[in-house]
Amino acid sequence: MDATKLYFLVFGALTIVGGIIGYVKAGSLPSIIAGAITGVLLLVAGFLLPEHRAAGIATAFVVSFLLAAQFVPKFIRTGKMMPAGMMSILSVIGLIVAIVAWLKK
Repeated sequence: MDATKLYFLVFGALTIVGGIIGYVKAGSLPSIIAGAITGVLLLVAGFLLPEHRAAGIATAFVVSFLLAAQFVPKFIRTGKMMPAGMMSILSVIGLIVAIVAWLKK
């Protein structure tokens, strides 16, 4: 299995689990909705790779970018590792993985 595909499948699963945990711990409906939507999109991106490379990488990049835009400022502001720090790290890695995969063509 391609490392890019594996990363986005794992990232998607972790995002869904994180949304569920946010809902269970804090009763946060936005956490479960956002976690489910972005997690499923990351899983779709992973499943699109490598057969539909451009669509998979573009989807993964956009979702990673949106998650980074949400969580990096929150992590900088709060300094809390969970969930902001973890999602910041996963999102930035997702951006890097997508860019590297796009450049490899």
